[in-house]
Amino acid sequence: MNYYTYIARCNDESLYTGITNDILKREKRHNQGFGSNYTRARLPIKIIYFEKFNNLKEAARREIQIKGWTKIKKENLIKGEHPTKNLL
Repeated sequence: MNYYTYIARCNDESLYTGITNDILKREKRHNQGFGSNYTRARLPIKIIYFEKFNNLKEAARREIQIKGWTKIKKENLIKGEHPTKNLL
């Protein structure tokens, strides 16, 4: 099964990072209010970036890494300007 680490842009322009095994379903669930408390307060959201992994452990490792970044660094990743994008 494939897993995805994703970045969603919230209605207030903040970014949320998470993992899922179904990008489209996850975005829909977030927008139905079944996401995290963070996104629930900032609807609607739009998944604007994702990376595909072969297992949950790799996706979770990347999620933790991205969550530790500044918003500027995340924005650069989204734009394709971050050099570590494909290193994992």
